[in-house]
Amino acid sequence: MGNNGLSKVTVIGAGNIGGTLAQRLAESDVAGEVVLFDIVEGLPQGKALDIQESAPVVGFSTRISGSTRLEEAVEGADLVILTAGLARKPGMSRSDLLGRNAQIVRGHAEAIREKAPHAVVIVVTNPVDVMAYHVWKTTGFPRERVIAESGTLDSARFRWFVAEALGVTPRDVVGFTLGTHGDTMVPVLSHCSVNGVPVTRLLPPEKLKAIVERTKKGGGEIVELLKTGSAYYAPSAAQLEMALAVARNEHRLISCSVLLDGEFGFKDVFLSVPVVVGRNGFSRIHEIELTPEERKALESSAKAVQEDLKLLAMMPL
Repeated sequence: MGNNGLSKVTVIGAGNIGGTLAQRLAESDVAGEVVLFDIVEGLPQGKALDIQESAPVVGFSTRISGSTRLEEAVEGADLVILTAGLARKPGMSRSDLLGRNAQIVRGHAEAIREKAPHAVVIVVTNPVDVMAYHVWKTTGFPRERVIAESGTLDSARFRWFVAEALGVTPRDVVGFTLGTHGDTMVPVLSHCSVNGVPVTRLLPPEKLKAIVERTKKGGGEIVELLKTGSAYYAPSAAQLEMALAVARNEHRLISCSVLLDGEFGFKDVFLSVPVVVGRNGFSRIHEIELTPEERKALESSAKAVQEDLKLLAMMPL
């Protein structure tokens, strides 16, 4: 049993995000055991061994292993984090990506349902709000135990851009995004502050508008710079924030994508909203007051996810 109450955490997918996340988890000592799973033989085992060999230097006690056997990897896990999936490639349509990743995620969700029936699941695979819905439907878990990284990462980017513009430490910036992980996300200026001072009093409207637009395109900006691949340092840090909230039962109020059942006026759709996250997933959704513009933008977010869900429903998976 780890120091913070979890015996086993499984990370599905040993790519850049999964591997970096496994390292962050191990170094945080959130569980007695971290298992890194991938279908590529040798990849999860090699990364796990490399991370494990850093333990004497870094000073963590977590045991980390790699596996290519899915059911074995997830069996008995308290927390499972799904990072595996395909990235969109040139010539691949959005529906192609949706279908391929839905097939991948369904297999993982079925294994979790059978081998880790009490686990909390964090979904990272894109398009994340749609994949989270797919995982929830496939597992049949209570909605509280399926949460997705969406607003968590986008909020971190939003806060950094505000901190950079003002020349202040990022930890003094409080703010979050709502809605989807993509072009229709909603960085919420009306609830963003720096040590209690509303950001709308600190920056001019045109600068705030530029920050909102940059936040929406945060992932794309990194993809353009890298040329090949996508972000993984900030995403894995955001995923760790969620994992720590679960492992330590922190009751953190953070923006995560969860299934809405009437909150904010939406039903049967995953969107990022402010939720309290602890040992059993999320316990409460806080319906905050939004400006008319933010409300309209959130409706656009919901519509974008609902259109993808309709597309997914028509696919023969």
